[in-house]
Amino acid sequence: MKVLLYFESEKALQNSGIGRAMKHQMAALTSVGVEYTTDPWDDSYDVLHINTFGFNSEAIIKKARSLGKAVVYHAHSTEEDFRNSFVLSNQIAPIFKKRLVSLYSQADAIITPTPYSKSLLEGYGIDLPIYAVSNGIDLNRFDYNEEKVKAFRKYFSLKEDDKVILSVGLYFERKGILDFVEIAKMCPEYKFIWFGYTNPVMIPKPVRDVVDEYPNNVIFPGYVKGPIIEGAYAGADCFFFPSYEETEGIVVLEALAARQQVLLRDIGVFDPWLIDGVNCYKAHDNQEFISKLHGIIDGTLKDTKVEGRKTAEERSIESVGKQLKEIYESVLK
Repeated sequence: MKVLLYFESEKALQNSGIGRAMKHQMAALTSVGVEYTTDPWDDSYDVLHINTFGFNSEAIIKKARSLGKAVVYHAHSTEEDFRNSFVLSNQIAPIFKKRLVSLYSQADAIITPTPYSKSLLEGYGIDLPIYAVSNGIDLNRFDYNEEKVKAFRKYFSLKEDDKVILSVGLYFERKGILDFVEIAKMCPEYKFIWFGYTNPVMIPKPVRDVVDEYPNNVIFPGYVKGPIIEGAYAGADCFFFPSYEETEGIVVLEALAARQQVLLRDIGVFDPWLIDGVNCYKAHDNQEFISKLHGIIDGTLKDTKVEGRKTAEERSIESVGKQLKEIYESVLK
């Protein structure tokens, strides 16, 4: 069995969650001995595993069908997580949903990261087998490394007693960036660092305003990779992710794998695999976020790091590889 992993606009999306998901798929297939190619001109594959919905996506599906290949669509995107992101995204969202339904419906089966996103797709009226399979996590990459932690603290000139609240994401209102900055204003005793970047031309004015002018305890370093961000995951005092909508949230898996204390907005995508007070903490609004941030940093709330790491381990690259192999085999029967 050979799989074509198709990823349109790879350079533009390589720093996104979808970009990391693609890398995880490659590692996952390698871990279970499934041969793959990323060359769309290589017709020797058996299954097309398509990850994107750009202009070329429909053409690659039609070609696969003409060659008698099976098609698996990886549904990373929904109408819900398209909203409150780019300029005009809310106005375009209904059209975007129609395109997603049209493309996804051309597959033999659909993969999506969580039971929550599966339920959304079922609600669209898509009548195909839909499998909830995590995007997975490279556990070894996020094992504790003291040198990476030192590199992170040196990079930001952090003092020994500085308490650091970390978040990672694009500059989207959906990601909770406005709440992140507002909470930072109310917690001047902590440093807040938001890793990630989006071209300001693409984001609405309220978001542009906060990334242009923000409190002095907030840092927007942009997109940073390698030892610095890996050291941040392990060396911060809390990973705070106030997102309003996700299909999974790979950055949450990264924080859990790094044995970090994790604080999330209490939204459907994190049920049932993340449990408040067990492997993470959840909150509903800014006041509750602030209360739990204090509890996490002061140590008055129970440590959830060990259980969080176990949750990440259940979503290892190897586990994902086994599930993908089973799905491919089922569509080939």
